[in-house]
Parts: sequence; C-alpha cells; structure tokens
Amino acid sequence: MAQAAALLYCGDGIFDTRPGNGEKGLNATMKRIRLCWLVLCIACVPVSVLAADNHLQVSVGDWPPFIAQNQKHHGFIAHLISDIFAAEGYIVSFHFLPWNRAYREAAKVQRDATAVWMYKAERENDFYYSDPVLKEQFVFFHRKGDGFHWQHYGDLVGLTIGGGLGYSYGPEFDAAAEAELFKLERVASDEQNFLRLLIGRIDVFPEEINVGYFTLRRDLKPEQVAQITHHPKPVLENESFMLFPRKGPDSLALVKKFNKRLRQFQDSGRYQTYFAAFERGEYEVAGD
Repeated sequence: MAQAAALLYCGDGIFDTRPGNGEKGLNATMKRIRLCWLVLCIACVPVSVLAADNHLQVSVGDWPPFIAQNQKHHGFIAHLISDIFAAEGYIVSFHFLPWNRAYREAAKVQRDATAVWMYKAERENDFYYSDPVLKEQFVFFHRKGDGFHWQHYGDLVGLTIGGGLGYSYGPEFDAAAEAELFKLERVASDEQNFLRLLIGRIDVFPEEINVGYFTLRRDLKPEQVAQITHHPKPVLENESFMLFPRKGPDSLALVKKFNKRLRQFQDSGRYQTYFAAFERGEYEVAGD
C-alpha cells in the first residue's frame, strides 16, 4: 500500500506539464521526478538491507556437536551465541568455512566475528577475545569393567592409546607420548577409535567428553555404546572464545555487549540449559 501511494503521488507530479507553468513549473516537476525515484528506490530496498546494522555475520568452522552445519540451530553452542546476541537486538548469520578461511575473513573485517577458538597469544594481534564461551574437558574413554584407572601419566605405561590424526591432547600428554610411556596409534576418525576400543585394539581413547558421547550416539549401535564409559579425571581442560576483529569499528562495543549477556545467561542458569538440551539429543536432526 505504501508503494502504491507513492506512485500515485509521483503520477501527479510527473504528468504536471500543463501549459503556462514555464521554467518554474518545469523545475518543480523535475524535483518531483527526482523525489519520486528516491521514494520508489527506498520502497524497493529489501527489509534485510535496511536493517543490516542489526545483522551480524559470524564465520565458523564445522565442529560437531558444538557448531555443526547439519544440526538444529547449527549446534548448541551456535544456538547459545545466537540467543546471546538476540537479547541485544542482533540477528546472527553463521557462515561455515574451512577454519583457516573463517579466521582470515574475520581478521579482514569481512565478518563481524568468528567462533569458537582456543586461546593463543598471537591471535591477539588480530582479534579481541570474548569471555570464555565454552569449557572443554578431554577424558579417557574405556570399556566398562576393564578396571582402567589413572591419576598420573606413569599409570599409562604399557597401554595402547588411540588418537586422532594431527591432534594434540596437551603438552603433558604429548611429552608422555614422545617419551614412549605408552603406544599411541592414530586413526582418521573418532568412530574408528571407538570401534577399535570395543574390539580391544586399543585400551583407552582421549576425546572431549561432549564430542565423544555425540559420536557414540551418532555412529555406534546402542548395544555398543552400552559397553563404553569414561574416566572422570580430565586429560586436558581448555576454554574457547569468540573472536572480534581489532579493525572492526564496532568490535569493542560488541565484545562488551556479548560478555554482559553471557554473564547474565550464566548467572541465571540459562547457559546450562543449552548443554542439558544437547544431552537430551534435542539438536540432532532426524536420520543422523
């Protein structure tokens, strides 16, 4: 209706070429024509462009189940991030890219932020860090009833431990592996490691606890999952953060808003509801 009204108004002006108006009338008509085009162009601009200052573009890598392209809400950490910004009046769009590209595009301010990353001092040259969004805990998965127990790396002497290709499980673990306190066998996927664990090819397998149980539910049969548990002592504990580009004109303000809402979510207990929903399987897509 607004567009129709504008066109009717423009029609009155465009066709006002009655004799006797002279140069003054022509100038007025030309002004009306220009105004008409301006109104028409504004009316045709998509709402998303007009509200672009309320949209945030966040580059991410695929890291199921925390952030995953094929999960509901793109995973529970992506859902948490979206809701935190929504509480501040922003709409978040996630752009799934290879991790290196996700980092580069955000550093060049082609994105408003990137998520989520562990702390490295050199990244502070390019980014401001948020407060910790996620605390990760790596544990040893093992077969139930096999009597596995450990408190120190010396307790792992003689064991065969599964690992992922190219993964580091922290400086202490890496040093123990280098010293050959145990045998470390690396394979391409978590699923492979769990299957090797079931048949006794390896004794234990270190993995982030949420990632591990997500993989078990997704890739193994229930009777296989029932045979596996984890030791409560962490192998490694990490924190992950959102990164906001230092060159971004709004980055400092966004960091402050994000941190404020994140603390509110944590203090109110809402933060933990995302983890609870994940544990209930609410982010899994049917057929996965």
